[in-house]
Amino acid sequence: MSDNIKNANQRLKILYLYKILLEKTDEEHYITMPEIIHQLELYGISAGRKALYEDIEALRAYGLDIVSLKGNVSGYYVASREFELPELKLLADAVCSSRFLTEKKSNELLKKIGKLSSVHEANQIHRQVYVANRVKSMNERIYINVDQIHRAIAEGKQISFKYFDYDTAKKKKYRDGLRICSPYALSWDDERYYLIAYYEKYSSISNFRIDRMESIEILDEPIVPKPENFIVAEYMNSTFSMFSGKPIEVKLRFHNSLVNVVIDRFGKDIFIAPDGDEYFIVRVEVRAGKPFFGWLFMLGENAEILAPEEIKEEYKKMLSDAWGKY
Repeated sequence: MSDNIKNANQRLKILYLYKILLEKTDEEHYITMPEIIHQLELYGISAGRKALYEDIEALRAYGLDIVSLKGNVSGYYVASREFELPELKLLADAVCSSRFLTEKKSNELLKKIGKLSSVHEANQIHRQVYVANRVKSMNERIYINVDQIHRAIAEGKQISFKYFDYDTAKKKKYRDGLRICSPYALSWDDERYYLIAYYEKYSSISNFRIDRMESIEILDEPIVPKPENFIVAEYMNSTFSMFSGKPIEVKLRFHNSLVNVVIDRFGKDIFIAPDGDEYFIVRVEVRAGKPFFGWLFMLGENAEILAPEEIKEEYKKMLSDAWGKY
């Protein structure tokens, strides 16, 4: 190793010490002074004990939570970090369960999350999560799409993109023409990532699966301003499986046993009116369609549409058509 490289490494001694303490130690694993000296030697750095004691104090002053062990055992470990192990496990689980990420990208992110912990804790993270064989996105560009959309939202610009579906051969089938819309927000719903935007073709708010979008371009045209009464959280509460139909107020009747299900779906701010001893009634705005009817059917005889009449008839027709298949 040349003298110039040795001198450069010596100047980086405290940074390598910082790296060693973060990577090699946690509350269950400490490192002794001889081990620190050995680890530094692997980087081509020589260090004496006195200088290292001073470096450790400097790192403490910088904010690194280094604990010294004394007595029968002596050594050092990092007691707290920017992300604690339970938080990293939560992030790892979110990455693995995210269908909009490909298996390859999920594994890349898991490795990066593991680097936020010690090597010992990283093993726990990798053991507790499983990516293979889960239903994952087939679109490798999704994280680039997300970045483009975030930029467009921040700049208040419209975007254009191609939108596609898969055919029975699992080949992409593009819908006609470029989509042009005004992006408002990104939403994670039912393990999918969606763009919520104003789509001029339908003159309404629409949703687009981000993993089905390609060739996103930020345009010079400013977005169509959001409607004054548009609130993303309320919009999400009224949307089933990101179905973007026309909103309509419905009157629904539920058995009391479903109160938690209803609150989970529509939020705690809904008004619940008792209907006898065993039922309650709510009035909510929904985007009525097959996703909404499917959710209602899942609740069986304990859920009922009371109004409006046309929604009742539409639900009955769907049930009748399905029954006719059997």
